Amino acid sequence: MLLGVARRRLGSGCVLGQLMQALRPASSARAYSAAAKEMTVREALNSALDEEMSADPSVFLMGEEVGEYQGAYKISKGLLDKYGPDRVLDTPITEAGFTGIGVGAAYQGLRPVVEFMTFNFSMQAIDHIINSAAKSNYMSAGQISVPIVFRGPNGAAAGVGAQHSQCYAAWYAHVPGLKVLTPYSAEDARGLLKAAIRDPDPVVFLENELLYGESFPVSAEALDSSFCLPIGKAKIEREGKDVTITAFSKMVGYALQAAEILSKEGISAEVINLRSIRPLDRTAINASVRKTNRLVTVEEGFPQHGVGAEICMSVVEDSFEYLDAPVERIAGADVPMPYAANLERMAVPQVEDIVRAAKRACYRAVPMAATA
Repeated sequence: MLLGVARRRLGSGCVLGQLMQALRPASSARAYSAAAKEMTVREALNSALDEEMSADPSVFLMGEEVGEYQGAYKISKGLLDKYGPDRVLDTPITEAGFTGIGVGAAYQGLRPVVEFMTFNFSMQAIDHIINSAAKSNYMSAGQISVPIVFRGPNGAAAGVGAQHSQCYAAWYAHVPGLKVLTPYSAEDARGLLKAAIRDPDPVVFLENELLYGESFPVSAEALDSSFCLPIGKAKIEREGKDVTITAFSKMVGYALQAAEILSKEGISAEVINLRSIRPLDRTAINASVRKTNRLVTVEEGFPQHGVGAEICMSVVEDSFEYLDAPVERIAGADVPMPYAANLERMAVPQVEDIVRAAKRACYRAVPMAATA
């Protein structure tokens, strides 16, 4: 029944809004000048949503508190006033329910953006994300496209304990049929979210709560409504010649801080902002390693079967003979996130961890095999 309802496009009336009306618990649009020099990640996400909803009436936003409260993190500020309750839908606390509705709407040609208040709550809806969204295009021999975005804060925040602090990059990157994006800067957030909404396949869009209020320089090109970043392409945030450091999301900032410290000690570090975890830009990573001959991977998630492990294997397969030192992997501690602040800090990577790893890579050579 839901699929039949969703078949009627948003432009033909308020059908989807009527569908959600029974579930819904009982601001002005933001504009940016081309002369703007800086933008917060929050503003970048808000503007990307606004512009894509304005350009395409099939795009709509749904999730807990996205409407009248204007978003738990104010990402959707002003959108309810501008687009109305038929396209900005407040849902009850039922991730499995509203995610299933979103996937069904995507089957019928709409472009839902499903917000999770935290990606930890996406576990309630993981069957819809993986079995209903990720696999349907393949299982239908290409007859069904699922243009849907699952977005929200991912990874550790501060003092929210083990159940609200997990990084899901490796979880979702494991699944064929999903694309997994991890923005760092305002330009990343704006360009990648636009790309995700326009993409014909399901996209998991992993933001970071602690980055929402961070400001970044934004180019005039990035402020244009047509701006879009390619999915699957990494960005070299800082060029270097001695060691490659790969990172994503908040860890990119840590890697850049580490590179600055290393530069004062004569070590030139190249920092790669992965941007996309699936597909992974193996070409950019291997090209950098072939130049620097050393690699440090940085991620916030658990080490076992993590993003760093996949990067390491990619380099071993394609560039092993270029390595002058063992790969160094920096990741979160292999324990549930502690609640105590001092233990929490020990459980997530810090700038000094990256500095130490880079020094180990630079000051230690691979033992050469003995020759006869």
